[in-house]
Amino acid sequence: MNGRPAGPAAPGLVCAFAVTRTPPDPAVLAATTGHEEGGPLRVLHTDGLCLLVQDVPTALFDDEALAERLGRPDDLERCARAHHRGVEAAGGQGRSVVPLPLATLYHGDRSARQAVASRAAELGALLDRLHGRTEWAVKVHAAEPASRAAVTPAGAGTGGRAYLSRASARSRDRQDSHAKALAEAEAVDAELRRHVVAATRHRPQSERLTGRRSPQLLNCAYLVEDAEGAAFARVLTGLTTDRPYPAVEISASGPWIPYSFARRDEESWARREHTRQEVRS
Repeated sequence: MNGRPAGPAAPGLVCAFAVTRTPPDPAVLAATTGHEEGGPLRVLHTDGLCLLVQDVPTALFDDEALAERLGRPDDLERCARAHHRGVEAAGGQGRSVVPLPLATLYHGDRSARQAVASRAAELGALLDRLHGRTEWAVKVHAAEPASRAAVTPAGAGTGGRAYLSRASARSRDRQDSHAKALAEAEAVDAELRRHVVAATRHRPQSERLTGRRSPQLLNCAYLVEDAEGAAFARVLTGLTTDRPYPAVEISASGPWIPYSFARRDEESWARREHTRQEVRS
């Protein structure tokens, strides 16, 4: 992925980014770079829907090549960013959009149109559901434990029995702290759900990904009405600034294109002819 070829891509595959009802502005498409190795972004029309696509070379996007490239972190990030640029181009100017999974590939325009036509009613309903709504991401971690002096309290004793007693007390403290953090994380989620259209939970990220010592307890996405976005942001500010739940730490970002809520019956409609990899940055 080290440069975009001059002129159109060689005959190959069609990479699809997103579905909308109205096509993006041609000037926006011309100014947007999809995958560096592919041709210009273009629109396929079928059954009243628009599919934003790009021609890409088979040599770099078939099963074997794609699996190898997506296994390299730098190439994976480039692919994910290129895909997001395409989705953003499709969903600009407040346009309702259904993002497709990363590297959704077809053997030509006909196959891509058939995939959309086979799920036109479902996609239309999903576009209606996502219209005027955006996604907010919220992550909840257990609060970092307060540092404690590594000393033996006076009178605590230094023998084996005293050591085991202290170890048991520390274990109970950790268990109690974790249980309290879990309860508060659930309370945060319950409070946020009162202000949203829908919510979903992703698998908590590992410490290797978060870079934090404290565990991630919740990794949630919330679908919010645009008209309620400011109110939802105020609720988040109250939770993160005032900290009514001191056993947890909350981070949030948004609004985003609602990726997490565009996956209804994904497996049946995509009709992939090549390996599909799904990634969220």
